[in-house]
Amino acid sequence: MQRWPYVISDHEILLRPLRYRDRAIWHQVRKENAQWLAPWEATRPAIESDGPLPSFFEMVRYYNKEGRELRSISLAIWLQSEKGEIFIGQITLGGIVFGAYRGAHIGYWIDQRYSNRGYTTRAVKALTEFAFHELQLHRIEINLRPENAASRKVAEKSGYHYEGLRSRYLHIAGDWRDHLSFVAENPKNFN
Repeated sequence: MQRWPYVISDHEILLRPLRYRDRAIWHQVRKENAQWLAPWEATRPAIESDGPLPSFFEMVRYYNKEGRELRSISLAIWLQSEKGEIFIGQITLGGIVFGAYRGAHIGYWIDQRYSNRGYTTRAVKALTEFAFHELQLHRIEINLRPENAASRKVAEKSGYHYEGLRSRYLHIAGDWRDHLSFVAENPKNFN
């Protein structure tokens, strides 16, 4: 089995951990896509104990620690071209649990300029394949807002099937929002 840092490729799509030197491009893409992502981005409920958001460097350190300990695998999505690598988004296999459950969930975001081109679907398929074969997970969920038609298409095209509604599941855009749950199960039966 591979060890951290995981690198997954699918033709011109490359999934790899963020590095400190990716700070400028990550901030630029996030800033350019702030309005595009706002309706779907997780927010934090107003709880007094929450401190400020981490810096980019703290975020990368946290992602590396979580990846090494196999609790969460957060990877940048890069498009490889003749001009080099272009940062186009991020994908996370989070909430990894082994034991009797052997499951996780996938979340992702994509730069609006690269949406509707199949890149997100390919990233989800590649990370799902990695999770099923390398980590031998049994079940992976994608939870998405009912009004996010593009994300629903990604889940369905990636082989996930609709399982049900999760009421007030996640804090998004300042309130607890309902989510649709899509699931894929490992076709290999580990007994």
